[in-house]
Amino acid sequence: MPRHPTRSTRIVGVLALLWNLVGVAAFLMQLVLPAEALQAMSPERRAVHEATPAWLYVFYGLATFGGVLGALGLLLRRRWAAPVFLVALLALLLQIVAGYATTPAWALGGVASLGFPVLLVGVAIALLLFARRMAARDILR
Repeated sequence: MPRHPTRSTRIVGVLALLWNLVGVAAFLMQLVLPAEALQAMSPERRAVHEATPAWLYVFYGLATFGGVLGALGLLLRRRWAAPVFLVALLALLLQIVAGYATTPAWALGGVASLGFPVLLVGVAIALLLFARRMAARDILR
C-alpha cells in the first residue's frame, strides 16, 4: 500500500520541475538563437556554437524534457519517475561527452569549463537517487 507523500517529495518535485524548466528554456533559446545574439557572442563561444552538430541537440532535448517529465512523475507520485530520470541522466552524459568531443569547447575552456556540466550531472544523479529512494519506500506508486 503506497504511503502518503512526504513534504520533501513535494519540495524536491517542485524544485526539480523549476530547475528542469530552466533547462528547457535554455534548450529552446539555443535552438532559435537569432543572428544578432550569435554575433554578440565572444569568438570562442561562437566557434563552439557553430561547431555543435545538429544531432547533439537530440541528447540536449532528451536531457531537459526528460528532467521535466521525471519531476512531474515525482509530483504525481509515479514510480516511472526514476527510469525517466535515468534516461535524462544518460542523455546529459552523452551530450556533455559528445559536446567536448565534437566542438572546440575543451580546447578553449579546458578543465575550467567543467564546472557547470559537473553541477548538472550532480543534480541529475541526486534526482535519480531521490526518485529511486521514494519508489523503494512506496511513496511513488
